[in-house]
Amino acid sequence: MSIALSHGGTTIYSSPSRSDELWVGTHKGIAVLERGSGGWRVARHMLEDKHISAIHQEPESGLFFVGAFHAGLHVSGDHGATWEARENGLTELDVYSINSSRSNGRTRLYAGTEPAHLFCSDDLGEHWTELPALRSVPSVPNWKFPVPPHIAHAKHINFDPHDPDTVYVSVEVGGLLRSRDRGESFEELLGIYEDAHRLVIHPRDSDRLYEVTGRGLYVSADGGKNFEERLVRPCENGDYPDGCVLNPLNPDMMFLSAAQYNPGQWQRTHFAGARISRSLDGGQTWEILRNGLPDRLQASIEALCLEAAGDSVSVFAATTSGEVYASDDGGDSWSVIASGLAPVSKDFHYKDLQAA
Repeated sequence: MSIALSHGGTTIYSSPSRSDELWVGTHKGIAVLERGSGGWRVARHMLEDKHISAIHQEPESGLFFVGAFHAGLHVSGDHGATWEARENGLTELDVYSINSSRSNGRTRLYAGTEPAHLFCSDDLGEHWTELPALRSVPSVPNWKFPVPPHIAHAKHINFDPHDPDTVYVSVEVGGLLRSRDRGESFEELLGIYEDAHRLVIHPRDSDRLYEVTGRGLYVSADGGKNFEERLVRPCENGDYPDGCVLNPLNPDMMFLSAAQYNPGQWQRTHFAGARISRSLDGGQTWEILRNGLPDRLQASIEALCLEAAGDSVSVFAATTSGEVYASDDGGDSWSVIASGLAPVSKDFHYKDLQAA
């Protein structure tokens, strides 16, 4: 089985056994890592002329859907041996996020872009249709991004685990939006910092929402009616969190990646100061993980994923300097399983962390 490590694609996996293949989305395509008796090795590369934003395997068809920054959406039905562009109707080609849900026996794919638009496909990407309601909420005139070109993007897409017609979109910078009718209408969930990065939903209680923002973690126990701010700045875990995953078999186990400083300072300091933290009580308290992880990485952790396989929990983290860190014991210990890869980076972030 293959799992993927990318910024805007699938991040939480439940598998019968540990996967032996990891697809890593980089600035220069997908690096495929294979696990063998001697550990992990880079086995092959794909789409090397694309900066990969999101990797998602649609479960029913087995097709791999890959989004690329400024380069559209690409599909493979033969495990990456060949690829084709599927962009008919996709009027924005700077793809940030991909996900899919299945309702009434039908699969619907969603793609989020910059500028922040949301598209859907009901025929596995052969045709795409915009869902314009995303841009009908009151805050749209205020959507922006701090650095050029100052345009917001649809950074992350998720679904209610008990109602696949309920879609959540995190807009950076804009806020957290929810649709209860597969994107035909949207509402804004208030009470969070508007720099919305990604939403994680408790798999057994869909009223428990964890929204990661550029100023910390916000938690709701009532389906978004009210949010409590956690990891308030200044925070030893990191003032700029981004990646967040939980164990689907034990949702109280969560992992968070965060930079010490926000990207506005990276161009000056060339230092992110990234850390990974773990919670064992559903986000109430957090511990900083170190055993095998350098403390305060110079690079930013731009992709984080988790695989629950039986009693084992594996976590993978990839950086703007091309390393992949892995833990097969639920975060107790870590090792570098790949280095020297092209940057794993949201759009231009890796450039700001390169030494002058």
